[in-house]
Order: sequence, then structure tokens, then C-alpha cells
Amino acid sequence: MALRHPVSALADPDPLSALRDLGDLEEKLGHRFCDRALLTRALTHASAASALSNERLEFLGDRVLGLVVAETLHARHADESEGALTVRFHALVRAEACARVAEAAELPAYIKLAGAGFDSARARAAILSDVCEAVIAALYLDGGMAAARNFISRYWAQMFEDPGLGAEMRDAKTRLQEWAQGRGLPAPAYREMSRTGPAHAPHFVIEAMVDGEQPQMGEGGSKREAEQDAAAQLLARVKP
Repeated sequence: MALRHPVSALADPDPLSALRDLGDLEEKLGHRFCDRALLTRALTHASAASALSNERLEFLGDRVLGLVVAETLHARHADESEGALTVRFHALVRAEACARVAEAAELPAYIKLAGAGFDSARARAAILSDVCEAVIAALYLDGGMAAARNFISRYWAQMFEDPGLGAEMRDAKTRLQEWAQGRGLPAPAYREMSRTGPAHAPHFVIEAMVDGEQPQMGEGGSKREAEQDAAAQLLARVKP
């Protein structure tokens, strides 16, 4: 995936100094920050400034997003079962959905990384997902739930409206498990093959296995991401 916007490099002693002119971004987010330090922190990857990174905000933003999505689905789909709502929920809060929103909000132009850009399309998606969640947390802390809900309602609107979302966006591990169960096979198994890289940016290689099929490898910045990639690779093999 081509980079649509330049990503700031670590070129000066102030890890946040390259994050300039955030007014345009605030317009896209629909909120004027009283404390812009929250926003700059949300946009700072651990590789650029580990002590001032967005990791804690990412943790909070994930929970805020989950609450708003669950609340919205509960209100919109009054006749659906818990299971159906759960499928929709996981589709809407997964990393791919967050990365898509980050692109739509043009967050890549503002992210602070050590280096000139993203190492790969996979790394890009993971970083964008994390930044999106961190920005949601910054909105929540600065403007309350109303600011966070406004952003989520705006940028998730199309995904909320998509009637085929549940079937189309279920995660790869779920779809692989359903494929195996449909053929009377045991549930897929996952094995960690390697973990490399520094603590703030690990790289996992995971093997996905289903009885009678050739195992497939997946990679990612977390075990979950690598397992999803491995499941997707195996699904592509068994369901071309």
C-alpha cells in the first residue's frame, strides 16, 4: 500500500516538535483540543519517544471504542441475538477497521515515527490502528464521551450501515474455525515460531495448522495479529 502522506522523521531533540499545525487535524476530528499535548501524544509512536508514546492512550481508546460500538449496535439491531451482535462488534473494533478510519481521517500525515516511514504494509496497518485508538482516547479525555462518540459515529458510519458487515468482516481465525468445524475437523491450532525485535516493536511469526492441510505462516506485531495473518494465509489456501 502506497503511503499517501509523509510521516515525520525523528530529526530533532524534541520528540513532538514535528507535530505542527494541528488545526487542520482538529477539523477532521471534529474537536478543538483544550490540551493539545493529549493529541500530540496520541500521534507519537513508541519508536520516536517511548516515554511519551501513545501506548497508554491506545489501551484506553480501545475500551472507549468498544463501549460506543456496543451501545450503537444494541440500539440499531434490537432484534438481533447476542451472537449476531458479537460478530458485528468484533468486525467494527478489529485492527483493520481502525486502520481504515485512520486513513479516512488522514492521520498518517501527523504520526511521529523514528525513521522515514512505515517498514511494510502490515506494519503500517498495525500502527494506524493503534494511533486511531489513541486519538479516540485523547478525544475522550479532552472532550468527554461526546467528543469520542462524535468521531466514532462519523468515521464508522458507513461500516455501521453495511448490512453485510457481519459476514464480510469476521476475523480470519473465526472463519477458519468455522471452515474446519464444517468439515468435522478439530479446531485450528497455532504455534509461535519466533519472536524478534525490541520490546516496543516486537515481530511474531505464527504457524496455523488444520488437520490434513499444509500449515501456513503468518507475521505481525503481536501474537493476535500474526495468528490472524496465519489464519488468513491458510484460508486462502483451502478456500482459493
